Amino acid sequence: MAKKIFITATNTDIGKTYTTKKLMRILAEKGLKVGVVKPIETGVEDGIYPDGDALLELLKQVNPSAWSYEVTNIVPISFELPAAPYIASNFGVIDYQKIADAINEQDALCDVLLIEGAGGLFVPIDEHFMMIDLIKELKAEAILVTHCSLGCINDTLVHQKALKDYGIKHEVVFNCREEEKNSFETISRPYFEKIYEEVFTTSDLEKLVAKIV
Repeated sequence: MAKKIFITATNTDIGKTYTTKKLMRILAEKGLKVGVVKPIETGVEDGIYPDGDALLELLKQVNPSAWSYEVTNIVPISFELPAAPYIASNFGVIDYQKIADAINEQDALCDVLLIEGAGGLFVPIDEHFMMIDLIKELKAEAILVTHCSLGCINDTLVHQKALKDYGIKHEVVFNCREEEKNSFETISRPYFEKIYEEVFTTSDLEKLVAKIV
C-alpha cells in the first residue's frame, strides 16, 4: 500500500501543482515509485486540463508504469467552470467512487501517492463535504503549502489549527515567490523559526522529503 500524501494550501494559486511536481521529481530521484492523482479539477475547457496535463506529463517521465495513462486516469472528475467543485457541478452529486478507483489503480503501482487538492482546505466539494474532509476520508497525511507575503502567519496558523482539529498529520511548506523572499526573511520567518523545529520552503523540499518518507 502506497504512502498517501495530500497536497493542500491556504488558498488557490498558492503553488500546489508547483510543489507537487517538485516532490514527484525528488521522490523519483530517491528511487521511489511515484504516483499522482488530482481528484477534482475545475477550469477544464476544450479538453485542456491546466494542472492535470502537466502532472500526467511528469508522471510518465518518473514512473514508466503510467506510460498508457490518459489525463482522466489522474483527474477522474473535472468541470469547466473555474470555481469550487460544488458550484462548478451546479450543486450536483460528486461520484466519489471515481476518485477511489483512480487512487486504487495507482496504489498498486507506486510507493508514494501524491494527491493534489483543489483550492484550500474549506473549498466545498458538495453539500456535505469540504476538501479537508476528503483528506480525512483518504487517511492521508498532508502538506500545507502556504505563501510568504504579509499575512502568512495568520493564514498558516488558521489552516494548521483546522488540520490539527481534524487529527490530520501534516507539514508546512512555504512557497516564496521572488517578490516575497526578502520580506519573508525579515517579517515572518523569524516567528516560524521560533515555533517550528525546522522551516521548509519549496527551495529545500529535499529536507522535507527526508523527514516524511
